[in-house]
Amino acid sequence: MIHQNIKRVLDSIGETALKCGRNPEEIKLVAVSKTFGPDKIIEAYDCGLRDFGENKAQELRDKAAQIDRQVNWHFIGGLQSNKVKYVAGVASLIHSVESLKIAEEIADRAEKLGIIQNILLEVKTSDEATKGGIESKEEVFEVAGFCRERKSLNLTGLMTMAPFVDDTEVIRKSFAKLREVKEELNRSGFNLSELSMGMTGDYDIAIEEGATILRIGTAIFGGR
Repeated sequence: MIHQNIKRVLDSIGETALKCGRNPEEIKLVAVSKTFGPDKIIEAYDCGLRDFGENKAQELRDKAAQIDRQVNWHFIGGLQSNKVKYVAGVASLIHSVESLKIAEEIADRAEKLGIIQNILLEVKTSDEATKGGIESKEEVFEVAGFCRERKSLNLTGLMTMAPFVDDTEVIRKSFAKLREVKEELNRSGFNLSELSMGMTGDYDIAIEEGATILRIGTAIFGGR
């Protein structure tokens, strides 16, 4: 089942990318494996996937220790200061840096570990109360500037979650806003390449708006 699901998703990604003039190889699929056990992750790994996303710090730590595979772990959930120690150095990319305080904690932890931690800034691009992320453009620039100064951080792009609505134009507006913030940062001298946006229900729109990383769980592993 997982094998068929992965093929279906990859075919869909490729079709959508080609329709809007993009190279499918520029789009990374992160299989969101939160709440699924190591057996399901290994099954997906054996089908060719290498990137897996977790949204709880201890769950990421535990699965990384249990799975004897060359997995690229992505941390995609809200991150508290006291949980940074479970994530930095384990995740190949932390998607959800949503404050200067968290950026500082990650930088300090990475420095102690002697590594450079790849990160994305999470930006709030909708009015939905349950969504996290940096809300003001000024703060985005402030945190991005801090990340550029810290040698233990490598800021590669931005992340967002679209609102859970049926109106595709509202979803599109959310993704377009993230792309515009990235373009504005790059005009100011940042060299950002990644846009992490798009999940099972809206990844086609995300591709059309420039997503380079898709976070897809249900379409691969099934319902939780």
